Amino acid sequence: MTLRREAFLDHVKERGEYGTVEEAERAARVVLALLGAHLVGDVRAELAARLPEEFALILLNPLQSAEPLPTERFVRATAAWIEGATEHTATWDVSAVLSTVADTAGDDLLGQILLQLPAGYDLLFGRPSPPDPCLGAAHRRP
Repeated sequence: MTLRREAFLDHVKERGEYGTVEEAERAARVVLALLGAHLVGDVRAELAARLPEEFALILLNPLQSAEPLPTERFVRATAAWIEGATEHTATWDVSAVLSTVADTAGDDLLGQILLQLPAGYDLLFGRPSPPDPCLGAAHRRP
């Protein structure tokens, strides 16, 4: 089911504690453009189908990353594209948008998305993975 633009932005605005919808939209555009460069194939298309059309087109932009950025670089890239942002505020922006994307995607699709991304993105999506009991406490994902 596709989420309406207003509802999507309202969720981002609430989670990011933005003063205006415009601030939420700015964050959504930047984060979805960067995310889209990291996803491929059916997963990317399936996520786009669940987003409002305007944001689906941003996600589907043909620019592709050679390989997915680690979470720290993803946050730094976000900060570079948002005027006045710091790494701290960009982390907030990324989490506000990606947690909304996680809700929109649902657990099954989110699992497929996370398989295409380096470790640590589960936290940015607001869905920390439980530690693998086979690895023990000393080998938990960062």
